[in-house]
Amino acid sequence: MTYISLTLNGQRIEVEVEPRQFLVEFVRNVARQTGTHIGCDTSYCGACTVLVDGRSVKSCTMFAVQADGTDVRTVESLEDKNGELNALQRAFANNHALQCGYCTPGFLMSATQLLARNANPSEADVRKGLSGNVCRCTGYQGILAAVLEAAAELRGENREV
Repeated sequence: MTYISLTLNGQRIEVEVEPRQFLVEFVRNVARQTGTHIGCDTSYCGACTVLVDGRSVKSCTMFAVQADGTDVRTVESLEDKNGELNALQRAFANNHALQCGYCTPGFLMSATQLLARNANPSEADVRKGLSGNVCRCTGYQGILAAVLEAAAELRGENREV
């Protein structure tokens, strides 16, 4: 066992983990943040995407011990302090950007990183920013529209798609 200390969704956690335990397993099974999904286990689908120090990471490819000393954010961190959906989550609902919802947490976290780095992304920027995430249900148009809508809202613009 290896002792790690990290911040998960704003809460400091100190715990022993198996050296071979993946971050996605730690997040789901130890920290009980089950919004992060285990999809393909090969880094293809992006359902397990979390933010580590603000950078999107496919948590099925990172060991929990590698997250020692970092700030990890999962989809549970996105709602505001009153438990309300944030602009990105609202935009996903408004634009029917999800169907089964299995991929949605990964898309939300990748889009969160994108919008933190680029407040005014083009459609091409959004496509590139979300390129590591796969959805089998929606056809992506609603997802693209949602990210563009959320970006506009965060910039203080009123954009209806």
